[in-house]
Amino acid sequence: MEERINKAVELFKSGYNCSQSVVAAFADLYDLTDDQALRVSASFGGGIGRMRETCGAACGMFILAGLENGTTIAKDQKGKGENYKLVQDLAAVFKERNGSLICGELLGLKKDHAISSVPEERTTTYFAKRPCIKMVEGSARIWAEYLESQK
Repeated sequence: MEERINKAVELFKSGYNCSQSVVAAFADLYDLTDDQALRVSASFGGGIGRMRETCGAACGMFILAGLENGTTIAKDQKGKGENYKLVQDLAAVFKERNGSLICGELLGLKKDHAISSVPEERTTTYFAKRPCIKMVEGSARIWAEYLESQK
């Protein structure tokens, strides 16, 4: 699993957003192509569409949770509950380790921070001031730990 965690970090460093990096590192386990994984998770980067809401790396875990045990039957209340429980458990671990699920809080942004759709260029300065690599690595690690616990 360490290889998958490292893959998530490398994907982020190469320019993919936080959510894409987490999902793509595990995509093959769910018979997703790289293209499918990157597209399905593309909108969740930057705290969902760069709105600085729920951390995109955490959203990547939640997408994986849906792939793992999400129900496809509309009236499957038990299945929905099991998936929601998994998401809540993953979120609790993420919050315990990082202090928050909220992108803006993790980045130390003020509440009135202007929202922009323009992603920042990935530079040495960008990586130095952002905890995003840590969030990607941590989310991939939480998911890997979950998968290991299911064996």
